Amino acid sequence: EADVVQQLCDSGVVVIAAGGGGIPVVSNNDRIAGVDAVVDKDLASAVLAIDINVSMFLILTDVDQVSLDLGTPGERPLLTMTVEEAQRHLNDGQFPPGTMGPKVEGAIRFVRRTGNRAIITSVQRVASAIAGLAGTEITP
Repeated sequence: EADVVQQLCDSGVVVIAAGGGGIPVVSNNDRIAGVDAVVDKDLASAVLAIDINVSMFLILTDVDQVSLDLGTPGERPLLTMTVEEAQRHLNDGQFPPGTMGPKVEGAIRFVRRTGNRAIITSVQRVASAIAGLAGTEITP
């Protein structure tokens, strides 16, 4: 459905897509079968963003920035991370599954495939984040 989403975007339509749900399937011996799983909206959005070749991938969430050591006295918000840094922190368990993990993983996938900007921030900080003054940008 990426072609339809692309056509709608090109026509100036605000498109809401890949917002979770869907039917998780796997390919097995040239057959498609349903599986017990959840389609993650952040990872699905990254796939769609890659497929329609967007120039910037914004992931909006309820925090202004991604932080290391979240909820501890040593919490450190991050303005930028390279893909390698983000992957290392993800592997180290800094971004748990079901919370920030899929957002960071989606941003990593997008940047690796496109070389374009990925930003994680809150709705309130979008304009500042695009200007590089807020949010967390994942860079190549």
